[in-house]
Amino acid sequence: MPEKCQEPCADVARLEQQLRELQKQNGEDHKELRDRLAVVEKDDAVQKEQYKTILDKLDNLTTKVDQLEAKPGKRWESVVEKAVWAVCAAVIAFLLGRIGL
Repeated sequence: MPEKCQEPCADVARLEQQLRELQKQNGEDHKELRDRLAVVEKDDAVQKEQYKTILDKLDNLTTKVDQLEAKPGKRWESVVEKAVWAVCAAVIAFLLGRIGL
């Protein structure tokens, strides 16, 4: 076969060399992409944990704010309740005074 294939054999050898170089480059590119993807996945895991921590803190803060907002309302309800009792006591005292007790 070498006697028939002078110039085409050189082309085949050149193509084989190019193929090896492309395979090597593709292997390097794939390794780089896998490494970069691993970094992105690690960063994503860290961000997810930070996001979870922020949501937990926000939930606790919301609970505390709700409790603080409820305190004045509870105090106001207590004042109104005492005022109603005072008015009722005054009305009963007035009525008892009218009937002579």
